[in-house]
Amino acid sequence: MSNSLIERYQTVQQRIQAACLQADRSDKSVSLLAVSKTKPIKDIQQLAEYGQLCFGENYLQESLLKIERCPALEWHFIGPIQSNKTKAIAEHFQWVHSIDRLKIAQRLSQQRPDHFPPLNILLEVNISREPSKAGFHPDVLLEIAPEIAKLPNLTLRGLMAIPQKLDGDTTLDAQRQPFAKVRQLLEQLNQTHGWSLDTLSMGMSADLEAAIIEGATIVRIGTDIFGKR
Repeated sequence: MSNSLIERYQTVQQRIQAACLQADRSDKSVSLLAVSKTKPIKDIQQLAEYGQLCFGENYLQESLLKIERCPALEWHFIGPIQSNKTKAIAEHFQWVHSIDRLKIAQRLSQQRPDHFPPLNILLEVNISREPSKAGFHPDVLLEIAPEIAKLPNLTLRGLMAIPQKLDGDTTLDAQRQPFAKVRQLLEQLNQTHGWSLDTLSMGMSADLEAAIIEGATIVRIGTDIFGKR
């Protein structure tokens, strides 16, 4: 089992390198976030020994136990955020990818300890406008981003998105379209406000190539590293 974990990890790294080559990008421009939710600490430790230092978690209670065991790693919270969870997230994570309401950003800002570096945050975009999915609709995002960018103890770094699953049409071109829209939103924010937001968290096991071609700087990979849940 242990060998297959590293083999899967290496395969994902190779896919990232190949996609960067296709996109004429340096493979240093894309970070791999290993999504370790529900996975045992021994898998995380093994990957860390192999050089993977950034891990993404969805479930707060589970992640706090892992952070306690592996405090030297870089921890990203990528799941839905309820108001009663913001204090622990503000105190234990370096990154939050899933800001979907102004109120959540305000609470994280208030609850981030002053002696900590600012919390890196990403705004979640509901790029496919799915009724059941969290995230800002693009027009709302453009209005609210400047308010969030002003909050102390936070550094707005960019955007995160999970496009709608495609039925049948899983060609690279079809996968690229929503990612291109997210990239254009980031460019629009930078041009409008004179910002230099530098992070696009998009692309998972099934579509990392399309995301990288459209500018992803972080890909969030769970299944193809750790196996099926």
